[in-house]
Amino acid sequence: MEAIEFITSDNYRLKGYKYLSEGDFKGRIIIAGATGVPQGFYRRFALFASERGFETITFDYRGIGESKPATLKGFRMNLLDWGKQDLAAVVESVSQDGVPLYIVGHSYGGHAFGLLPNHNKISGFYVYGTGAGWHGYMPLSEKLKVLTMWNVVLPILTWWKGYCAWRVLGMGEDLPRNVFSQWRHWCRFPHYFFDDPKMFGIEKLYEAVKTPIVAVNALDDLWALPQSRDAFVKFYANAPVTRVDLHPNALSGAVGHMGYFRKSAEPLWQTTLDWFAGLDS
Repeated sequence: MEAIEFITSDNYRLKGYKYLSEGDFKGRIIIAGATGVPQGFYRRFALFASERGFETITFDYRGIGESKPATLKGFRMNLLDWGKQDLAAVVESVSQDGVPLYIVGHSYGGHAFGLLPNHNKISGFYVYGTGAGWHGYMPLSEKLKVLTMWNVVLPILTWWKGYCAWRVLGMGEDLPRNVFSQWRHWCRFPHYFFDDPKMFGIEKLYEAVKTPIVAVNALDDLWALPQSRDAFVKFYANAPVTRVDLHPNALSGAVGHMGYFRKSAEPLWQTTLDWFAGLDS
């Protein structure tokens, strides 16, 4: 594992790690993580892939993990920056040598891919747990929890701290205030930002993508059930999209929204790597 830095087009410095491949070199993978999830969470997958011939890159989006400033209070950014700027900078940096390049996404990673100005450099995109975020796709008990979080708990915490104190809830890294505001706003719509009149035209970015995509969602992923996934990925209108509904028993237990990258998910990871290898065979 080697520490690595990326500089975005707007001169933000991102921290990441490169996991060198072992054995026959099969390609390079970038991991595009979920909202508020630091890159260390994906270390098991990165090691698994590197041991099987795929050099793997992890990184933290701006405002998250090792890429956050000394304080989030007063730190301003756009939620779209994570895709348009940060993931784009990583793609640009590691795509210069002609090696087959793939992306594994988690949740927000499925949003980020369509925002990329350089998505044409990616040979395949495999994403877990992406969705539109709307509470209407969730079971009643989860819907009530989420609405309470959006409308009561997190607004109070954000007002108090000056940023979204996500860690207080044990749900991930703290988030910049702007990220919370945009995320909450777009999650009010059944099709996320595609339904926001102020975001008119953003669908054209997703229609430009022609990269093969596999979108896997567990049937117990209450934040991103298959219906939620389908409401979002349909905007990848010109890409070949394979939708996979994952039964929790396939991994000997609960998956939820985070289990895709826990050790029990190794059979999923092997399927992902096999799919990547098959794209260029």
